[in-house]
Parts: sequence; structure tokens; C-alpha cells
Amino acid sequence: MSLIDPRAIIDPSARLADDVEVGPWSIIGADVEIGEGSVIGPHVVIKGPTRIGRHNRIFQFSSVGEDTPDLKYKGEPTRLVIGDHNTIREGVTIHRGTIQDRSETTLGDHNLIMAYAHIGHDSVIGNHCILVNNTALAGHVYVDDWAILSGYTLVHQFCRIGAHSFSGMGTAIGKDVPAYVTVFGNPAEARSMNFEGMRRRGFSEEAIQALRRAYKVVYRQGLTVDKALAELAEPAAQFPEVAVFVDSIRASSRGITR
Repeated sequence: MSLIDPRAIIDPSARLADDVEVGPWSIIGADVEIGEGSVIGPHVVIKGPTRIGRHNRIFQFSSVGEDTPDLKYKGEPTRLVIGDHNTIREGVTIHRGTIQDRSETTLGDHNLIMAYAHIGHDSVIGNHCILVNNTALAGHVYVDDWAILSGYTLVHQFCRIGAHSFSGMGTAIGKDVPAYVTVFGNPAEARSMNFEGMRRRGFSEEAIQALRRAYKVVYRQGLTVDKALAELAEPAAQFPEVAVFVDSIRASSRGITR
């Protein structure tokens, strides 16, 4: 029995592993590659060049690998690359890159992209991230591993969202969010760190307390960023987790959410 519904439309040049399932009325275009164990639901549109890895599930009405609406885009050959074990829920839109940046939009492994979320051109999503319903990323956004963006979070172009960070519902992010930091509001403001997420992922209590102290240095002592980072040199050398926090601040080009 074929795993591809006869009502699906598959371009002859598309390359699908033998066990890929495709539901009715889905359209898979030219230069699309889908790895083993993946399931494409009904009414899904996938446009190439797009590479989708193993054991992904894409739900109905999603549009994956479409041209970006960025006015600079003139039809150049750009890509979307999706890793393994991702779940892409209903109505998600993911656009390919532009030659003005990376020429590629990238989604890593083990991510959950919930209904009606949008991932704009040239964005990079790491691993184990969650984008909750209606979250929207403008172009050129970086989201590091284990970040969680709650429903209706909006992220401005070129922002960086640090590892293990968390945004509250309806947050509008216009500056970089350091690793571990929890932000809320419009515009986003730093409120604390994602300590509960750290505990769930097995962070030691010593590391959590070190991060709690590091957060206070940056956000509670009235220091400039440079002075705060100088204060954190010794804790960063002692705790790799603090080093991640410090490095995410150093890497900021838009300024951090305060």
C-alpha cells in the first residue's frame, strides 16, 4: 500500500524516502528532499529548494519553503533546511532565505513549532525550541537552543534570542534577549531568569544560584553592560552556565532587553 495519497501532487524531481507519508491534497514541489520517517499531512505546500530531515511531522495547511515577501528578494535560488524530529503544527509558515544574508533559513532538531507560527527568511532556530501559537519571527532572527517563545510573541528582525530564555504571552521583542532570561511585555522587559526550565533540564542548584547572582549584577545593580561583564569574569570562569550568559550579552549587536 502506498504511503503517498493519490490525491497529493509530487513533483518528479522531489526526493522522498521510501517510508515518507503524504496526505491528500498536499503539494510537494521541485527540489524538495524529505528524509525517512517523516509524515506530511493533508493540504501542506512544500516548495524548494528545501531539505527536510528524518522523522519530522508537518500538519495541515502549513506552507514550508515559500519565497520570502521581502522586497529585496528577486527570485534568487535560496534554501530552507530543516533537521530531524521536528513537529510543525497547523498553518505554520516558513520562508526560505535571501542572498543579502545567509541564503538559507535553518531549523535544527527536536523543535515544536505550534499552530500559525511564522519563521521569516534567513532565521536560524536551534534545537529543542518551542514557538507557541501565533509567534512570529521577522527575518534574520536567531533563536538558540531550548528557548521558549509563548503565544503571540513578536520578534523584530536581526534579534537574537538566547539559549534557555523564555518570553511571556504577547511579548514584543525589539532587542536581544540574553541566555536564560525571561522577558514579558510590549516592549519586552527582563523580569527574571527561566529557573524552572533550568531545573527541568537538570541544571545543578549551584549553577542556578550562580546564574541568579549573575542576573542581579546585570539587571539590579545599575551597572553599565561593560562594567557588569567585568564583574562576571570570575563567575564565568567558574561556571560554564554563567559563561553562556556572558557570551550571549557580548554577542549582542542590538543591545540587550533590560
